[in-house]
Amino acid sequence: MAGVLGAYLKENGVEKDFHGSIDFNPFKRALKHETEFPGDITAMSCELLDTVKDVPALRVLSVDSNVLSNAGAYIYQELGYALAWGSQWMTMLTEADRCADEVASRVKFNMGVSSNFFMELAKFRAARMMWAQIAEQYKPESKDSCKMMAHAVTSRFNQTLYDAHVNLLRSQTEAMSAALAGVDSITVTPFDVPYKTPDEFSERIARNQQFLLKEESHLDKVIDPAGGSYYVETLTVAIAKEAWKLFLEVEDKGGFLACVNDGSIQAVIRETAAKRHTDVARRKEILLGTNQYPNINEMAADKIVNLAGANSCGCGHKDEETCETSKGLPTKRAASDFEALRLATEAASNRPKVFMLTIGNLAMRLARAQFSSNFFGCAGYEIIDNLGFNTVEEGVDAALAKGADIVVLCSSDDEYAELAPAAFKYLDGRAEFVVAGAPACTDDLKAVGINDFVHVRCNVLETLQAFNAKLLK
Repeated sequence: MAGVLGAYLKENGVEKDFHGSIDFNPFKRALKHETEFPGDITAMSCELLDTVKDVPALRVLSVDSNVLSNAGAYIYQELGYALAWGSQWMTMLTEADRCADEVASRVKFNMGVSSNFFMELAKFRAARMMWAQIAEQYKPESKDSCKMMAHAVTSRFNQTLYDAHVNLLRSQTEAMSAALAGVDSITVTPFDVPYKTPDEFSERIARNQQFLLKEESHLDKVIDPAGGSYYVETLTVAIAKEAWKLFLEVEDKGGFLACVNDGSIQAVIRETAAKRHTDVARRKEILLGTNQYPNINEMAADKIVNLAGANSCGCGHKDEETCETSKGLPTKRAASDFEALRLATEAASNRPKVFMLTIGNLAMRLARAQFSSNFFGCAGYEIIDNLGFNTVEEGVDAALAKGADIVVLCSSDDEYAELAPAAFKYLDGRAEFVVAGAPACTDDLKAVGINDFVHVRCNVLETLQAFNAKLLK
């Protein structure tokens, strides 16, 4: 490819004016599947540099840290590993007698950008500062060689199948933070990637998102607009410190390639991804429309189409979310487990009904009914809310008349001591009984056989999976 491109540019006499990049990434296979690259990376890289020597502005040595971001890496981890990755290119090729200016001018950083607006903005600012310091250690003749070429790619990790148009809001926020951080270029991931091959409409919208930032918001008119902000500068320094520690740790272990080959980087990212999936399950990390404020009447199974090739990992596997190995980088999006939960509900012959038995203190019963509706809505259950009942017997009778599978008692902590045992006894196992909240009398309620409680400390995913196992047929 590089040879064909170089020949074409030379034939048309534009090789000196051309700016672009080729994604040569021999580390990707090892990162995703813990399989070493089948070949001499140094020799292949040198050959590639010779091939493009007449096209000075063609970047061919990729640092694709966006694969780490999409695997669930924390921001400082992506930055620290990206710097180690870039340093690996510099070390490997300067030791092969390539001059530092030649190598540094061919490196391009393709970095992910998540919805953590200010942290991502600070990450790119820290990246430029730190890369300049690293590149300088290789003694380039030109200071320009120390400048980072940064490309931002909006996240796939936080994209969702349900309420998919929220992906537009996520990617617009991400593109905005990258633009304000001064990246050289941006790729906005189409909103429908989680469930289909992007079509003409979604790709057009993705392009237009950048045009909005440039042509209407004029974000390209100011150099470093965040510079001088105490908050952003403080975040920049804090991220830089943590990323630098990680960078030095990788260097002490022999460099990026050694850590990829021994699987230590993949192990760290898998641990981080597991922690983030747990945070999503417990709603410490919010995915709007998925684990908080879901559209309970949305059905998504029919819009999923064959994704073979659409999410190719570039390693000879068809689907990125099915090529995960036990030792490579994880590929599951943050919403995947909740989506599997709702798809199971859609596929079942019966859609569980959740009845809110609201009684007693008005403010508390309304608040807890809303909380419980959002809680069970994450599984795609049918929610039946109510204005309130005078007695628990009246509420239970109404629930059974509606064919409820789950009855959720919504009241105040003080009233639960009397109301919960009465409602549980009257229901008599004809439906699942749940108390909304974690009242002080929980132990007393458990003593009479009430075992299900929903509250802010619950693992939402595990709780709903347990109800699915009981209710779906």
